[in-house]
Amino acid sequence: MAVVGTVVGSGLVVGTGTAQAANFYTPPSNFASAPGSVVKTQPTELLLQIPGIRGQWPGTATKIMYTSTKQDGAPTAVTGTVVEPTAPWRGKGPRPTVVLAPGTVGQGDQCAGSKMLSFPMSIDPTKPSLGVNYSGLEMNLFLLNGVRVVMTDYIGLGTPGIHTYVNRLESGHAVLDAARAALKVAKAPKDAPVAFSGYSQGGGAAASAAELASTYAADLNVKATYAGAPPADLSKVITKIDGTFIAGAISYAINGLAARYPALGPILTKETNAHGEQVLHNVATQCIADTGLSYGFQRTNQWTRSGKSLASVINGYPEIQKMLADQRIGTLKPNAPVLISTGVNDDVIPHGQVVQLYRDWKKQGATVHLANDYTPPIFPGLVVNHAMPMLFTMLPATNFILSEFNR
Repeated sequence: MAVVGTVVGSGLVVGTGTAQAANFYTPPSNFASAPGSVVKTQPTELLLQIPGIRGQWPGTATKIMYTSTKQDGAPTAVTGTVVEPTAPWRGKGPRPTVVLAPGTVGQGDQCAGSKMLSFPMSIDPTKPSLGVNYSGLEMNLFLLNGVRVVMTDYIGLGTPGIHTYVNRLESGHAVLDAARAALKVAKAPKDAPVAFSGYSQGGGAAASAAELASTYAADLNVKATYAGAPPADLSKVITKIDGTFIAGAISYAINGLAARYPALGPILTKETNAHGEQVLHNVATQCIADTGLSYGFQRTNQWTRSGKSLASVINGYPEIQKMLADQRIGTLKPNAPVLISTGVNDDVIPHGQVVQLYRDWKKQGATVHLANDYTPPIFPGLVVNHAMPMLFTMLPATNFILSEFNR
């Protein structure tokens, strides 16, 4: 009965939530433009917590809306969640904060992680849509160690506008500004220790934050970053992910790029066929499970007028190559130690481009460590070899960050 009550109360059955919850994601007409400003907050609950009671195990959760920065420098409102742990921090100095950058959850607003805290799944039969928040395990590992956690929803996920999936600047900004906002909400010291952690899309966001911190957020006391399977070079990732169960995620990236690079629109009109146009339109409101079930294992040559793969089409447009080059992670030096992990047989994020990121940072003198996972190939294309290394490196990654907090 308790489980059923939790499911119903979380909106799993109805999928739409309350009007108050929906209104939270609409920014006010005017809000503070300084990055990391707190626009508004709202109490919320974690899994199996009793609504309305603060201070429950493993922590007290608060939804936040905060200010971040778009690629062009314009301020924008982003949502997320701050969780103040019940457990005390027994390490060195004041309680530290970890920003969790979620992996790929989708491009529809209903996929935002902050909407799936009281239950890590949402079903909306009207779309239909299935959303999953799989950051809870990592979040709880930090909470149990007395570490404050803030999870960003990213720009355009939950809030108005398209989610700019794997946009280097915008994902990095969202992570860095989440840290600033969390310190304000917690009334923590401005120089309290901060770290970033993420896998896959989240690994890219964490890696971007690590290398942008010294220029965009020099006020933060960054101690460490864990970047698992980061998509550091999208030109390599597109080829690898093509034809897999989550091939449709390529369209998330295209939609995000089109929103920031107007020159891409006419090219898409010229190169995509009717089916390709439908894919781009549909995935914009889907979660990753929806996209996998709708377009899993499709090849991008099914989306083009010429019958060429998307990678081949890109080769004919220097302007698109420049757009992808703008998203390349590894050109700047992180200002704190970084742990990078990669699966040698990862079937979604190419191992080689992760290793190249490691080399790029090492050449710049960064303190960076590389952890290889050697899980053998298991049903290539089903994303198993992408998911398994995430689970295997979660505890070592947590320990790495905790160790850096205590230096």
